[in-house]
Amino acid sequence: MEASMVLNHMDNEGSWERETLDGMHVVVVGLGISGYWTCKWLIAQGALVTVSESKGLTELDSRMVQELKGMGVKLEAGSHRKESFLNADMIVISPGVPHDMDLLEKARSKGVHVTGELELAARFMDEPIVAITGTNGKTTVAALLGHVLEEAGVKVFVGGNIGTPLMAYLTSGSRADYIVAEVSSFQLDSIDKFCPMVSVLLNVSPDHLDRYPDYEAYVKSKMRIFQNQGPGQYAVVNLDRVPMDLLQIPKGVQVLAYGLEMQEGRHAWLEKGRIRSQLPDGEAQDLRIDAWMPPGLHNLENLMAVVLVARVLGLSVDQIEKGITGFAGLPHRLERVGELKGIMFYDDSKATNVASAARAIQSFDCPVVLIAGGRDKGASYGPLVEASKGRVRRLVLIGEAAPKLAEAFDGAVPYERAADMEEAVGKAFSAAQPRDVVLLSPACSSFDMFSNYEQRGEAFQKAVRDLIHGQGEGK
Repeated sequence: MEASMVLNHMDNEGSWERETLDGMHVVVVGLGISGYWTCKWLIAQGALVTVSESKGLTELDSRMVQELKGMGVKLEAGSHRKESFLNADMIVISPGVPHDMDLLEKARSKGVHVTGELELAARFMDEPIVAITGTNGKTTVAALLGHVLEEAGVKVFVGGNIGTPLMAYLTSGSRADYIVAEVSSFQLDSIDKFCPMVSVLLNVSPDHLDRYPDYEAYVKSKMRIFQNQGPGQYAVVNLDRVPMDLLQIPKGVQVLAYGLEMQEGRHAWLEKGRIRSQLPDGEAQDLRIDAWMPPGLHNLENLMAVVLVARVLGLSVDQIEKGITGFAGLPHRLERVGELKGIMFYDDSKATNVASAARAIQSFDCPVVLIAGGRDKGASYGPLVEASKGRVRRLVLIGEAAPKLAEAFDGAVPYERAADMEEAVGKAFSAAQPRDVVLLSPACSSFDMFSNYEQRGEAFQKAVRDLIHGQGEGK
């Protein structure tokens, strides 16, 4: 059976045609959470599934491995086998797998259909999709939008890159009114017909330059979110934060633009301490932001995106106001951890790129002692240095990127190095003064010292708690 025949395709009338996966040989590349749920769903469809994982067997989740083996999944760990790739009917890649790896190119040249988990899942969904991408803020926006919709009585599934893959939703058999999907550039690299009802582009700044050849290639990856949209669908775009010369939205898509200031052609902006929004066919409405807790103008921009999408989906401003009440943000995203002797501690471990860390610094109107560093991602630290001038009292550097950061900050901000997170927190506290903020905002990935940004944030929070406890809770 030809692999392309099993996938949904759009006919001239726009309806979806579906055929069976029963008996197809499918290789799933990568056994993380995405690969796990992809395997489970494929097995339920009758596919013959092989997992190809470069990690060794001892590095994988043993419970996950045993469950899938019990379902009949064949596991190839430690390396990718050329024969499996070339003899497959279809290959499904997980988000962390480069879509242009050599074995995938060889498989494509032989006619094997290569797709991603996002694309495959979307092909088998009838629910309208709101897809959210951007260098920073997409998890916050997806979670907040989902919360607002739920508070309004709308049945919604929030997932994708946010932690629960769309394949998990398909496998569950449950049904929602809307799918809110956080979508990464890695996922967009492998789409073909993925077509959200609403696409949201929050911002684009240099990131993942250790994976993309240059910034323009990364931007083009983000722009793929719009490529299959057409009349009757929406593109929500922050015009302050995207490179306009590279913005590509198909003709007929309704563009809803926003930014901090009112300008011609914008549909949401900040005015007199409120967010004003005006859809093309409606009156302007104001959203009070008194109950909006997360600090920083970038979080107000995130809220604007939520307002526009929620209004497109039929919610009133009153419903949106009710939904944002009590939403204090997500863990490790400018999360307030504690206070000691007038010094506040904030965990922004999710700031894994330069732009995110720079905006975190700019969120505070008091001096900052910054803890930064980790694994370098290839971007210039120049914007972080500029954002730190006049704002950062002292810099404490950790991880593999410490020498490169030290070189970038030399002569601009005083700095010192720390061997681990506990030492970094101690040095930052010693350098801070009352009413300062000690901020963990690394501008780097976590993979040199930690398994992920969550573990890094937890290490910071533990170090802060231990410090407070050791000081008699500030007394």
